[in-house]
Amino acid sequence: MTTTKPLDAGSATPLLSIENLSVSYGAVTALHGVDIDVHDGEIVALIGSNGAGKTTTLSAIAGLLRPDAGHVRLRGDDITAIRPDQLVARGLSMVQEGRQVVPHLTVIENLLVGAYLRKDDGVDADLDRIFAIFPRLQERRLQHAGSLSGGEQQMLAIGRALMARPKILLLDEPSMGLAPLVINRIFDVIRNINNSGVTVVLVEQNATQALRIADRAYVLEKGRIRLSGTAANVRRNPAIVESYLGGQKRRSVA
Repeated sequence: MTTTKPLDAGSATPLLSIENLSVSYGAVTALHGVDIDVHDGEIVALIGSNGAGKTTTLSAIAGLLRPDAGHVRLRGDDITAIRPDQLVARGLSMVQEGRQVVPHLTVIENLLVGAYLRKDDGVDADLDRIFAIFPRLQERRLQHAGSLSGGEQQMLAIGRALMARPKILLLDEPSMGLAPLVINRIFDVIRNINNSGVTVVLVEQNATQALRIADRAYVLEKGRIRLSGTAANVRRNPAIVESYLGGQKRRSVA
């Protein structure tokens, strides 16, 4: 099922909103009053350098961190203090940086972990859907997750999150440590997942790839939103080209 994306993201109530969010680690403030809106059907990218606050933002949304101030709202409901498992039940799933698969469980067992809250009869059908998205996982369905390559583990982590049937999927650095061909495949899959009706919030240092598939983007710098707008406008911004896109191109030639 293909969704119709909003023509004007400012004209509708956000599916997910982050309001004046501040998060500290001890005496160090990681986020300073961050505001982000995500509308139904979008891919929204959060880009920035290491330490900019991207992962902290996702972790606060997913209930893994308790903010010092501000609110996270899902469909208008305040979810700031809700546990991660309760958020999964509400339709919000996160794929953490580093994939976090369970190495001693098989591929199928890892996928079933993602469906642990479900009581419906559609789990087997969703397993088939994940295997259709990631044929490599079907080939390795009885292997232990720890024996998979990095790219296969990333596929498994995404598949596990999808087994919860999320309305919103949070992805933290899905391209980290992967070969270029695998990165292209992962980003194409993310776009296809979005086209199937799942809203995506994507944290990614590879700004070129993130802005290629995103509808809108926020640029985080030292815990603050430096710039936001459509992905096309952010991609054309001279400061962003110099700081993120141009730098990546120079590194890729080296």
